Amino acid sequence: MFHEKFREGIISAKQFDKDDIEYILSKSREMIKKKNTDLLNGKILATLFFEPSTRTRLSFESAMYRLGGNVIGFHSGDVSSIKKGESIADTIRTVENYSDCIVIRHSLEGAARMASKFAKVPIINAGSGSGEHPTQALLDLLTITQELGSLDGLNIGLMGDLKYGRTVHSLSVLLSNFNVNAYFISPVELQMRNRDKDFLRQRQMNYKEITNFRKILNTLDVLYMTRIQKERFVDLEEYEKIKNFYIFRKEDLEDTKENFRLLHPLPRVNEISPDVDSSNKSVYFKQTFYGIPMRKAILAEMMHD
Repeated sequence: MFHEKFREGIISAKQFDKDDIEYILSKSREMIKKKNTDLLNGKILATLFFEPSTRTRLSFESAMYRLGGNVIGFHSGDVSSIKKGESIADTIRTVENYSDCIVIRHSLEGAARMASKFAKVPIINAGSGSGEHPTQALLDLLTITQELGSLDGLNIGLMGDLKYGRTVHSLSVLLSNFNVNAYFISPVELQMRNRDKDFLRQRQMNYKEITNFRKILNTLDVLYMTRIQKERFVDLEEYEKIKNFYIFRKEDLEDTKENFRLLHPLPRVNEISPDVDSSNKSVYFKQTFYGIPMRKAILAEMMHD
């Protein structure tokens, strides 16, 4: 069922309803128990990363190897024929001949969607500009449910760069399938885009926009922090003014619930003080682990015969 619905790939979090999310979460939990399998023996994943990546690229590749498959691809547009002027469409129509599924990251917001129009194999969006990053949001939900057991009824804060942060765009959409109370915490300049808020209102999501996270910190079950996206700013002076707007410090943990969890998709710059890392409430490095079972589940669904 899942494979049929997503046979062209995973481009946006808007493709998922609650049943889809719960299905892939269940499959991911199964993958936690199965470290290595030969489920995708003989299959090839192509990873086309035109933008830098550590966790997403390596976790997709690790997931594929742990499923018994192989990986081809590149980690910079400078080493592909795009550098020579080749279009994304031509790159996709070439690489699909060499692989069974393509994972793409690109600085252009619509790149993954455009790639899916030309591909005969599934396309997985690993981050398109300031648009979306759906598989990151899925592993974020896996992290939350593994830590707290459920999503319904939680008070969840999304904090930082909500305008350019593609992870929070996808995460807010997925959360709109559940009964959560969301808090969008950002400087006025980096509030969630109107088009994203319009969609969430259509989904009747319960959210509030605030600036000072410390006013509600004691009510939150989850705080999802993001860095200020320097690479998305046209005016670097504006970035300099706002880059240190939020810094979560060790003393902030004193105001949180016992079961509070702090998440971050990483990389961080300085928005979380390093002395917070040792707290059992800080789970951003666990988050990186959950990228493996989630992406194993996704790849298995995409490519298993």
